[in-house]
Amino acid sequence: MTYITKPKLHHPTLPKNALGFTRRDYEGKISTLCAGCGHDSISAALIQACWELEIEPHRVAKLSGIGCSSKTPDYFLGNSHGFNTVHGRMPSVLTGANLANRELLYLGVSGDGDSASIGLGQFAHAMRRGVDMTYIVENNGVYGLTKGQFSATADQGSKSKKGAINSDTPIDLVSLALQLGASYVARSFSGDKEQLVPLMKGALRHRGAAFIDVVSPCVAFNNHAGSTKSYDYVRAHNEAVNRLDFMPRRDAITASYSPGEIIEVTQHDGSVLRLRKLAVGYDPGDRLAAMSHIAAHEARGEILTGLLYVDGSADDLHGHLKTVKQPLNQLGEAQLCPGAGVLAAINAELA
Repeated sequence: MTYITKPKLHHPTLPKNALGFTRRDYEGKISTLCAGCGHDSISAALIQACWELEIEPHRVAKLSGIGCSSKTPDYFLGNSHGFNTVHGRMPSVLTGANLANRELLYLGVSGDGDSASIGLGQFAHAMRRGVDMTYIVENNGVYGLTKGQFSATADQGSKSKKGAINSDTPIDLVSLALQLGASYVARSFSGDKEQLVPLMKGALRHRGAAFIDVVSPCVAFNNHAGSTKSYDYVRAHNEAVNRLDFMPRRDAITASYSPGEIIEVTQHDGSVLRLRKLAVGYDPGDRLAAMSHIAAHEARGEILTGLLYVDGSADDLHGHLKTVKQPLNQLGEAQLCPGAGVLAAINAELA
């Protein structure tokens, strides 16, 4: 926990958007995550996207589950609505809030453990129902709050900090989102702000289930034996008078590469990600082609990034259910309790 707060006064020359807000107005509290964590880069991209879109902070409802990623909504949009749910249950709570008040912009932030394990069923139904939301998974392949066990998205054959080898087949949330009917599906890398910010802007403006999987390196537990930054190595080469665990300060990993290009990104533990950015001529309007394209490049050891699929004519859950546009908390007693006659007519329709 930190008791350091950000100053409320901003420099008068900071650029403002059409609403009169500076980028600082979209920030939250000071992050308590490890220095160099990719999650903080994702928060920064969200701040930039909301500022550029000129979104009124009070119109945003941000929800999360449990985990390092689910702490991050505290670090952006400090003047928006927020709710931290229980482990894996963010999608259902967000669905209920969305049905009660469709006027807000809903932002769900989760992690690979929160969404691909205990919350996998919740994730599936939010996608297939077309809940109008931007669903961001900050994906690092580990459980960062419980000492770095493999998550369900960890690559088969990858090595943990303690040297264990993952033998399980990974879950690809992007492919799953496509199969389940999400109408906006993208993947990016936390250090590629040039790509990530536009993807977030598109998702925030999309009607329906928008999903973005963001590969986000963990500085603490992508840190296996053999690394000169591991705890064991430091202890063996430390002549300090006492024994202390510490988190070495790391710089956030960044990447910049052109459409169609492949780049190898070395993570903090020395492992390498092979990211391929979709080419300019790629057609994101074909769901089946997107699934095939992902599988083909996965077989080559490449992770596709960019806008993989979008359906610009997609409807959302409100459209499917034909709900009223007015938020439930604005309906009067006569509308909420129309009387026994109306109830009888509804029951008759169901007979």
